[in-house]
Amino acid sequence: MNLLDGKICIITGGGRGIGKTTAIKFAEEGAKIVIAEFDEESGQSTADAVGGLFVKTNVADKGSVDALIQSTMDVYGRVDVLVNNAGILMDSTLVKMEEEQFDRVIEVNLKGVYLCSRAVATIMKEQGSGVILNASSVVGHYGNFGQTNYVATKAGVIGMTKVWARELGKDGIRVNAVAPGFIKTDMTAQMPENIIKMMGDKVPVKRWGEPEDVANAYCFLASDEASYISGTVLNVDGGVVV
Repeated sequence: MNLLDGKICIITGGGRGIGKTTAIKFAEEGAKIVIAEFDEESGQSTADAVGGLFVKTNVADKGSVDALIQSTMDVYGRVDVLVNNAGILMDSTLVKMEEEQFDRVIEVNLKGVYLCSRAVATIMKEQGSGVILNASSVVGHYGNFGQTNYVATKAGVIGMTKVWARELGKDGIRVNAVAPGFIKTDMTAQMPENIIKMMGDKVPVKRWGEPEDVANAYCFLASDEASYISGTVLNVDGGVVV
């Protein structure tokens, strides 16, 4: 039996990277997938690949999120799992960071998680069950140079995860976060080779992670095998945060 047989799973930012890999993993484990993605081309491509539903979504906009949930309910009638994977980077040091850079990252990475989670929590409470999984990062634990806005969101996601686990547990809803470390993606592939090697050498297991490593963590936490796990932050980082 597959881990996610018949479960209806929404994955935000599912068009590429970790989100796409997670969608593929979930589909392989029997889930029905909804790809919530702002970029139409990548979102539709992933949805086609997993035989799922694509809904163009701006997670920072309440109306767009409401439309996502309505589309999911119209097609599937329920929501079992939400993976809040959508996120952006607009890095800069504190004294050089423009207010627009700060606000935009907060809107997508933090407010987007709040809007999507609030919307599905209403549905899940009525169902009496559900799983919300939030994308944090190891930098949410220890900070990172030049990422005031991004770190603020990832630390905030950890805090919200713990609050929601307390609030929603009585309704049969589990809430957890995953904090990836150095993961190979299209974005990190553009980095200079020497920087990639240097960062990999800092990892106790001496390698970068693959998107599949994060997708596997999401899959376990989404499944009934994790039925007594809530309010936790699972570091998928090869031991960086020890």
